[in-house]
Amino acid sequence: MTYDDVVAVFFVPAAEPIPEPVVPATVARRLRDALEPIATHGWWSRPPMERLAGLGLGFFDAYVWGRAAALGTPSASVVVATFGVFEPGLLTAVYEQGVAAASRDDVLHARALGASESLGQYVTDAEAAPLADALLAAIDGLDPMGRPLFAALRSLPRPETPAGRLWRAAELVREHRGDVHLAAGVSWGLDAVEMNVFTELWLGYPLGEYSGTRGFAPERIAAAAASLGERGWVRDGMLTESGRVARERLEAVTDDGQAGLVRSLGSQLEELVESCARISERLVAAPAFPADPRKRAAG
Repeated sequence: MTYDDVVAVFFVPAAEPIPEPVVPATVARRLRDALEPIATHGWWSRPPMERLAGLGLGFFDAYVWGRAAALGTPSASVVVATFGVFEPGLLTAVYEQGVAAASRDDVLHARALGASESLGQYVTDAEAAPLADALLAAIDGLDPMGRPLFAALRSLPRPETPAGRLWRAAELVREHRGDVHLAAGVSWGLDAVEMNVFTELWLGYPLGEYSGTRGFAPERIAAAAASLGERGWVRDGMLTESGRVARERLEAVTDDGQAGLVRSLGSQLEELVESCARISERLVAAPAFPADPRKRAAG
């Protein structure tokens, strides 16, 4: 899949407007949603993806190898474990294809340079610098225990431009929350497919529409829905009321795992959320992020 293929599939608004998902309005969740288009600029914008294509990578292997490269050059089983919500065979094949095509150093360099260059088209240095400074100062004080992707990403050199530093800060917040959310799901006894189905139904996707993009077969998705049904959370391909309550409780557990970040940002957090949300709206309008609001909410 090329970047132009991605644009054709993800960036064209639907013929009928898709309603915004209803998610908790906690400050940790609002920070996550405000930062999502900025954090994912390393794969949803053209400049980094064209640089990565020049290394022989397609869209999906550039995404997988680009994220995993923070960890070094781990075994595929480590990538499967840390990413969490992709079909293991698919993720293994894509990761190994990416590693065979381009070196870690080249991938990290292309990704950082391209994302910094691209985000710099949408935000001024004067806007980006204070946001990046505030986020990175808070991030530097966080305990990385149990957060492998966050810890690995934090160990990398940071881009030098204000836009690049804002991108990296947003990406760090995203990986921090992702590590916490995955751990929360595991603690509840949920497997990768169940976590996908639980989230897609919560956000208003039809059963399997989102989970299918993670490589899971229809029968495996149906089995996950049946398993969630045994807990009383899914019926007839939709969340029950108790399922919605449970999914929002899982979100609250994820928020709890980011309490240190929220405390560190303190009184500047509300203004930071508003400023980052304005920048993210520019990226959606550009377009340099998918048009579907459920995609922004799902990650």
